[in-house]
Parts: sequence; structure tokens; C-alpha cells
Amino acid sequence: MKTEEELNYLKNIRMEDYSYELPDERIAKFPLNEREASKLLVYRNGEIEERRFGEVRELLKPGQTLIFNNTKVIHARIFFHKLTGAVIEVFCLEPYLPEDYAQNFAAKGCCDWICMVGNMKKWKEGVIECRFEYNGSEYILQAGREEQKNGKIIVHFEWNGDLSFSEVLEVCGRIPIPPYLHRESEASDEIRYQTVYSHEEGSVAAPTAGLHFTRSLLDDLRAKGVNVRELTLHVGAGTFRPVQTETIGGHDMHTEHLIITRDLVECLRNKSKEIIAVGTTSVRTLESLYWLGVKRIAGYDDFFSLQQWEAYTLPSHYSLHESMDALLLWFDETNEEMLKAATTIIIVPGYRFRVIDAMFTNFHQPQSTLLLLVAAAVGDDRHKIYDYAMEHGFRFLSYGDSSLLKISCLHPHL
Repeated sequence: MKTEEELNYLKNIRMEDYSYELPDERIAKFPLNEREASKLLVYRNGEIEERRFGEVRELLKPGQTLIFNNTKVIHARIFFHKLTGAVIEVFCLEPYLPEDYAQNFAAKGCCDWICMVGNMKKWKEGVIECRFEYNGSEYILQAGREEQKNGKIIVHFEWNGDLSFSEVLEVCGRIPIPPYLHRESEASDEIRYQTVYSHEEGSVAAPTAGLHFTRSLLDDLRAKGVNVRELTLHVGAGTFRPVQTETIGGHDMHTEHLIITRDLVECLRNKSKEIIAVGTTSVRTLESLYWLGVKRIAGYDDFFSLQQWEAYTLPSHYSLHESMDALLLWFDETNEEMLKAATTIIIVPGYRFRVIDAMFTNFHQPQSTLLLLVAAAVGDDRHKIYDYAMEHGFRFLSYGDSSLLKISCLHPHL
């Protein structure tokens, strides 16, 4: 638990201290032909070595646990046409009614979503339409503006026929590749902007650290004795929102929804060797999970959500074992097999990692919350890591190369 003075110190981290020059030509606009062909920067005990991603087979050891985010990117961008010829883009962010992701995707006839709307000045009122074909039949998807919520629009969708909203999106929508690629999505993005293990629909951005893994690689790791587990965190559009404040304390993190199985909680409780998270979304989910358990121990009535700075103000002396025991007791009491929660956790330098020992992650944008997370893991060595990547031709951002970082900053005094 941080004192008020310690917390204010963290909130006053200056974003300009987490900047570096990223030339546009170093941003990977397209993926490599082979997922495993990317470079891999390995950072352990202050040392850096360069490998190929396929060599993960040799790097990981029996008994280690590799945890993936199995979320699937949805076709969140829908283009509607008005009779005037105006094109309105509706970007689906998260379900509103039904609020549950699975129920919303299974809905037939109608549903509501919280959305961003492009060219909104052309859509002041009325219903807009998108006509489409599915299995040889013609359908119409209609959208109507409802109330505004926190600067975003609630859109009511209606469509004819016996189709689920998941099927409607699959035909009407486009895959939402990152805006910094400065291009429209292509057919190849339908495959390459998804991980090979994705199956839980809900994200508007891919957990890109997992894009390097192949089914063959995963099979080989399982055969070697590496434990492979999954969790779900649906990635929101806020992951691309730059920090526009001078200090990180002025930045509001976006809420993301997570789903955890009892099996994963038991795995974490019985941890004997390293836990390796694949991607910052897995990191944030696993670390949030620890604090949800702490909230339950501390007697919080609602422990199903974690606010942005809450991890720094909660009691911090509980072990991972104790935290997971508290969550397992909840599973016992409710007979539930999945825990659904929400997190806005922010991980900045000074954070002490409670669950993970290492992580796979790509190379992130300057002055981003993800770069702060990396700095929380490796301290000032982030300069050495990013300088090495820049000097040795690594490709940056979502379709870029990968790194395997062992946590070196435990901050036992915080």
C-alpha cells in the first residue's frame, strides 16, 4: 500500500521522460509472411540477446506456465450510407444491451452498442442502413442514434432475418487495424490480425504479442512440458489513445472486461515455476486478478472491478496464494466456473508485480501507457532495450517484432 506522498510521486511521472524517436519507416505496416520469422529480443538479468521467434521452443522450460489472451477481434467498423450519399462509419466499442458480450453477439433482431461515429455531423437524426447478402439472401442492418454517454454514442441496431449479431458483423463490418498503419484493412488482415488461438469475440484491437505464435509452436511447447493457459480480456479502442497530459496522473485509462476460469485461478495458486504472460493485456489481467483477490480478502462487497490507481492503495502484504484462495472460495460459494470483472489498472514504474515473472511483448509507441508498463518491468534498462532494437533493425508496433522480458524491477520497498 502506497502512502499519499508515494502515490502522488507516481502520478507525477512526466511523459516526456518516456519518449524516443520512432521514424515512420520503422513501424511495421504489414506482418511478415511467416509468424515465427520475426526477431525476438531476449532480456534477462540486465543482458540482451537476439534470437528468432521460433527459438522460443528452446528458450522456454518444462514447468513454466505461458498465459495467452484468447480474445478475438471483431469486425467493429461498419459503413452505412445515407440517401444523400454521405457515408457514416460506426465503430462498435463495447456492448450496451445486452451488456454481456456473449449474449450480445448471440442476440437476434436487435441490440445496442456504445460506439464512436465518424462523419457524425452528417447523421443528426433518423435511421441509416447497410444492405448485405448472407448465404444467398439479402438483409438490411439499420442503425439509430440513442443517448450520448461520456462522449460516445449509444447506437441501436436492428436487422431482419434469423441472424445473430455476430453473423451480421462478420458480413457487414471490417477488421479494425491500428490507425497508425495509415491504411485500410486488407484481406490478409482478416487472418494475420488475429492470433491462432483467438476464439472469444469482443476486442477491437488484437493482443499483438500473440501474433507471432503458430499452432505448431504451441504444440511443441505443450509436448515439452510447458503449461499453456488462457484468459480473456477484450481490448478496447482506448489502447490506441495517446497520453496527452504532461504527467501520467492526468490520463484516464479505459475500462476493459476480463473473464477468468477457475482452472486458471487454481493454476496460479499452485504456482511452482515462472508465469510468463503473452502480451500486456495478459499482464494487466493477471495483475488485476491478484488485486481482485485482495479486495475480497479485505471485505469489499464489490470486488469485480479495479479502478485505475486502486492497486497502489490496497493492502499489499497478501501472497499470491492467499489472493487466489480468496477467489477460489468465491467459486466454491457461487458454483460459478468463470469470474467476469472489469479493470482500468495502470502499471507504471514503481509498481511491484505480484503474478508474472516475464512477458512477451512487442515494441510500443513513445509516451504510451504500454511503454510505462515495460519500464515498470525492466526499469531504466528500457533505454538499453529500445536502443538495441532501433540499432539492430527491429520492426516496431503491432505487426512488428517481439521481445521476451524477464521482470527485473520488483521494488520491494514500495
